[in-house]
Amino acid sequence: MKTIDRLYKEDKPREKLAKKGAQALRDYELVAILLGSGTKEKDVFALSREIVRLFEKDFDSLTREKLLQIHGLGPAKASQILSAIELSRRYLIKQNRRISNASDIYEVLRDFTRKRQEHFLTVTLDGASHIIETRVVFIGTLNQSIVHPREVFADAVTDRAAGIIIAHNHPSGQLRPSDADKRVTQRLREAGDLMGIELLDHVILSKEGYFSFRDEGLL
Repeated sequence: MKTIDRLYKEDKPREKLAKKGAQALRDYELVAILLGSGTKEKDVFALSREIVRLFEKDFDSLTREKLLQIHGLGPAKASQILSAIELSRRYLIKQNRRISNASDIYEVLRDFTRKRQEHFLTVTLDGASHIIETRVVFIGTLNQSIVHPREVFADAVTDRAAGIIIAHNHPSGQLRPSDADKRVTQRLREAGDLMGIELLDHVILSKEGYFSFRDEGLL
């Protein structure tokens, strides 16, 4: 049985990944890293190529039972492959989630309601309202002198975003916006108008729920 560690150094997918990044590996090489080793009858690359052929044939309805039909692939390795696929799916769905309202944003950013400090975040969106990226811009009390439009919109420009949603948490649980919250929102809306990147909402988060500037007619 040939393992990855016994392959020539230049053929090792782990070495290739370390040197060139995961994107440089072929599909069967990525699978070989997940498997780690082959069997007495098949080396790790032969087994990986069979798995990739199954991906190409029936990826959307792939199951543990279908993987186990591949000779030499046991329950443990089949579970590793399915776990990697499911984890990838979850994060791809998360990153490409479509935002329809403030409730969607609250679900995406719910983890920040447990933070003890205020976190100011930006969510960039494409023209179809799918999330491009979510970022923490700064941590601390929100005020106009700290939240500069340049910092908020720089990544939106890089993302080629059509719109942006800003959000911050209130650790106190108070959902009503402060005067500083309102001033910051107004300033960023004006900056967005000038740049052609619409400020779609400002959402205040807490464990008790959320406050949407858009829903309350403040945007």
